[in-house]
Amino acid sequence: MPATFTPKVITANALIEGDVVYLTETETWSRHLREAEILTDEADAQIRLIDASARVDEVVGVYLADIAPGDAGPQPIHFREAFRMRGPSNYAHGKQSEVL
Repeated sequence: MPATFTPKVITANALIEGDVVYLTETETWSRHLREAEILTDEADAQIRLIDASARVDEVVGVYLADIAPGDAGPQPIHFREAFRMRGPSNYAHGKQSEVL
């Protein structure tokens, strides 16, 4: 029996700034997970991943990340994604200096 597909978002790092970004429904990159498009179909997710991976002049390290849909938007399931969403842990700057 095939495994159940877990909802996902497409994430990457912005090419110039290095910030974590998420693909939105409007094909733009956002630095906020709450704005990411939630992908619930495996075939659609793979097609969107291929398209996003081709945008080499904008992002690097494109991949699908597991999420849990929530009232405030997608929520990370894995520690790695929660860590990436908050930004570097060495001192408060960038995302860490913003109110979440």
